Amino acid sequence: MAKVQKKGLTRIVNAAKYSMKGFKAGLINEAAIRQEFLLAIILTITSAFIYGSVTQLILLNVMPWLTVCVELLNSGIEAVVDRIGPEFHELSGRAKDLGSAAVFVMLILTLFTWTAIIIENYYF
Repeated sequence: MAKVQKKGLTRIVNAAKYSMKGFKAGLINEAAIRQEFLLAIILTITSAFIYGSVTQLILLNVMPWLTVCVELLNSGIEAVVDRIGPEFHELSGRAKDLGSAAVFVMLILTLFTWTAIIIENYYF
């Protein structure tokens, strides 16, 4: 028998609860999420002092929070792989490495964006 899906406002409320549960689990269990979350808060506050346009403000704020999102996804991938079993498997390692690479790309893009905006605003 198929599971009956909730509809309307009940579905939205349940989805929000599940999201908060996942966010809480990430903050409790993953040091990388805590670190990137703290960095995103610091950068969000700092952005108010260095932006030169609305577009810059949006970029300065979106990039670190996208990094947090990618880290949440990476942690989800790692949890699923770890759930399967502790033994080494090439595909499990590849899945974890790809997730880690995605986080690395976001960190580099965030650094690049912040550096470019600071240079544009203070050196040109």
